Amino acid sequence: MAGIPYIPSSAPFTPEQRAWLNGYLAGLFADANLGEPGVAAQHQTAPAKPAEPLLVLYGSQSGTAEGLAKKFAKEATTKGFEPRVMELNAAAQLDLTKEPRAVIITSTWGDGEPPDNATAFWSHIAADTAPKLENLSYSVLALGDRNYSEFCGAGKKFDERLEKLGAKRVHPRVDCDLDYEAPAKGWMEGVWPALLSESVNSKSVISEPRNGQASSTVSLITDPLITSPTYSRTHPFPARLITNRKLNAPDSAKDTRHFEISLEGSGLTYEVGDALGVLPQNCPALVDEIVHALGCDGEEGVTDPSGKETSLRSALLRNYQITKPGPSFLARISELAGDSELNSLLEPARKADLDKYLYGREVIDVLLRCPAAKLAPKDFVSLLAKLQPRLYSISSSPKAHPGEVHLTVAAVRYESHGRARKGVCSTFLADRVEGETPVPVFVQTSHGFRIPTDGTKPIIMIGPGTGIAPFRAFLEERRAIGAPGKNWLFFGDQKASCDFLYREQLEGMLAEGSLTRLDLAFSRDQAEKIYVQTRMLEQAAELWRWLEDGAHFYVCGDAKRMAKDVDAALHEIIQKAGGRSADDAKAYVAKLKSDKRYQRDVY
Repeated sequence: MAGIPYIPSSAPFTPEQRAWLNGYLAGLFADANLGEPGVAAQHQTAPAKPAEPLLVLYGSQSGTAEGLAKKFAKEATTKGFEPRVMELNAAAQLDLTKEPRAVIITSTWGDGEPPDNATAFWSHIAADTAPKLENLSYSVLALGDRNYSEFCGAGKKFDERLEKLGAKRVHPRVDCDLDYEAPAKGWMEGVWPALLSESVNSKSVISEPRNGQASSTVSLITDPLITSPTYSRTHPFPARLITNRKLNAPDSAKDTRHFEISLEGSGLTYEVGDALGVLPQNCPALVDEIVHALGCDGEEGVTDPSGKETSLRSALLRNYQITKPGPSFLARISELAGDSELNSLLEPARKADLDKYLYGREVIDVLLRCPAAKLAPKDFVSLLAKLQPRLYSISSSPKAHPGEVHLTVAAVRYESHGRARKGVCSTFLADRVEGETPVPVFVQTSHGFRIPTDGTKPIIMIGPGTGIAPFRAFLEERRAIGAPGKNWLFFGDQKASCDFLYREQLEGMLAEGSLTRLDLAFSRDQAEKIYVQTRMLEQAAELWRWLEDGAHFYVCGDAKRMAKDVDAALHEIIQKAGGRSADDAKAYVAKLKSDKRYQRDVY
């Protein structure tokens, strides 16, 4: 007797659909004459329990949240779930009232705002017309940076809004600082039991897109996850710095460097739009000051963040963040020193006053302020955060510079409260990497900041200061692949005579035609300040024509001011040159973002 046919796993069905169809086929092909199941059916094992649907949603500006979401989804498949991974904006097209469970992993940018690929979702659920979500169980993992006042603001907003819409929080939100690995792992370990408990006796419902939109807008996991390279954030490659060149002329107030780093032997690859993570070492002079302030010689034994034994000096140099004071450190120092003023500043209601006090101050300032606060070396390092890598936009094309990666970095140096200060990583690269000193690096993939796959599409790039970095890479890449699309760059800085970064290269590209237009804004070359957004408004009609011709619009640089000003200028251009209302301009920009034609790499 022929065997009972079955639906293979390669067929275009969900696990639930395959299980139902295989059960149906087993019954259909039973031995009807005897009224008993056929021989093959008797020996067929019962279909496995259908996998439970699970939305894994992410809001990601630099790629970290996206990477965590994919890692979470990969584990979900081993726990009886069928995960669908998608950016939050894509989830705005779903009927969330029919979704049984979801997790959200999101970063924050600016003043507590969602990342660009999560803004549409936020607008959807924040609207007065947002549906009630009583059937949805959820949990949120929020990524942030305590250096910003609205720490994990986007994750908090999503969490609170979903609760107000009636969704059930099955596991508490976890807020992660830059050192996110341990708390993220803890959240994942805690959320699984909650999700598994919710899946008991639950009925799977397949959601349909809203407003009749095609289901192709939903991103399903159909391909194996890309395997991480051997070298990663937790295991960076010890690279070699081969070029350290100052880009500013001598009379500039800035110190912007062009770095070239060899990736030979690493196996690391990147695409234009990606970032390079650099794990720096702290300034030895600052380490010496802290050791002296603690009354130590630096050879005292302590543990590093991984629990390994090392010396105090080595730990402060390589393992711990020794500039910005953290809340645990401040609280302990205040307690030991009996500092009533500092203790008062630590009250939650005085957060603004504490931020003002800490502005321009570092750990060493607090130690010197409170000499009576005596801390043993092991106790001191236990109050410090782990030293984190810095992410820099890559400023080279791998096709133009095989085996290398280039960075454009402003070396941070300033004075505050009578002391000279230094940026940890920028001055590590500029001043302290010599000879064979390794530069630990890894590649941070950024799927949300990419040149068009269609090389005929025009691109508009807004990149003042070091924001030019990815656009140098874009231009090199488009020239290397022979992309015929037009390229328009807006660049600005302080003075044309000394701050025109990559001037020779850009003017060469302009002359040869690989750069179609170059609009410049040097703010201090005239009495009235001129910025890139000023030049955008001056060229409103032409910029509008490019957008209508399908141009992709990119912004890189400062998130707090420049990116907001550029965004406001873009809205104004759409209204004035495009003849649109304010609401229509807002919708136009939202459509640019949803179509991946408006992308930002901001910090």
